[in-house]
Amino acid sequence: MPGSQRPETTPRRRPAVVVALRRAAPALGAFVAVRLAGLLFLAVWAHHQDHGLWPILARQWDSKWYLGIADHGYARDIGPKGSNLAFFPLYPVLVKAVAAVTPGTRATTGLCLAVVASFVAAWGVFAVGDRLHGRRVGILLTTLWAAFPVGLVQWMGYTESLFTACAAWSLYAVLKRNWLWAATLAVLAGLTRPTGVAVAAAVTVAALLSLRRGFCARALVAALLAPLGWCGFIAWVGLRVGRWDGYFAEQRLWSNEMDGGLRTLREIRQLLVRDSTPHLFLVLVTLVLITSVALFALSVRDRQPLPLLVFTGVLLVIVLTSGGVYFPRARYLLPAFPLLLPLALRLSHAARRHRILVLTAAVAGSVYWGAHMALVWPGAP
Repeated sequence: MPGSQRPETTPRRRPAVVVALRRAAPALGAFVAVRLAGLLFLAVWAHHQDHGLWPILARQWDSKWYLGIADHGYARDIGPKGSNLAFFPLYPVLVKAVAAVTPGTRATTGLCLAVVASFVAAWGVFAVGDRLHGRRVGILLTTLWAAFPVGLVQWMGYTESLFTACAAWSLYAVLKRNWLWAATLAVLAGLTRPTGVAVAAAVTVAALLSLRRGFCARALVAALLAPLGWCGFIAWVGLRVGRWDGYFAEQRLWSNEMDGGLRTLREIRQLLVRDSTPHLFLVLVTLVLITSVALFALSVRDRQPLPLLVFTGVLLVIVLTSGGVYFPRARYLLPAFPLLLPLALRLSHAARRHRILVLTAAVAGSVYWGAHMALVWPGAP
């Protein structure tokens, strides 16, 4: 009709997940770029050595143990030299479940799950950095995590990506005081790796301390729920083998008992002082350990939120005081992304050319060391 006006329409609000994903897009793009660079370099090097890329990523070392659990289940007793009871169940259970409804082998499924989990982990890492210090720090933190020296493991049939995804989003939920989400993800982390106890400790400590400001039933439930994944698997192994310390007996067979850090100190002294020709990969592992301790000190100085300090502190204690094998310890620290926050913060205030120089060096180092770890180092990552 003449003179009539069209009714105003309210623009649709995008779902929160879409908004969050768009905000994280530059960080996820940086993550993909770093990982593709590492994959391309590894593929070229492997081709020159007549190695197949897929077996390196999907079927070697710990991947074979997880695939064995997915295929045949867990052993019923402790083996004379260690059995698969040392490996936590969430990843192989997911591999078995997804492989049952998708084409391809379980090895392919396991690798695809690890890659998908790595994206979820990178998003969680960004979310934590973004919430604490803004988008730029979140992007830098994600890029630094992608460029971790042994970052190739993020796209291997291992549990580090799945564990980091659970840990990052659990810590993010703690920062937002979404207690039940934080505890649920802590349970999943506790079912993924032995170091899941570090996530449980972070959630439980934060939840209990929050009660000082007033009673909250969800916080109390979260404090009690968070350790159940880790404790549940330990208890299940004990029941399966008929002894209360079954899991810890299994770890002793794998030489993974705690010794207060004596093995770590001996290895560091041997590599840096006594051995005139140390293997380069072991030197890298040593530098990662020393740098991680320094970064934790910086994190304390920066007054990082307590849940992050508890998570990285417990994780460091477990890794440094283990009497087990030395060479995988850089990989064990891959989920400790909050240790990179001091670097991300300082880079966010640095001149652009300095930021580019540091990130380029980090990415180049990660690309090289990932291939070196897979093709030159004779042991597991």
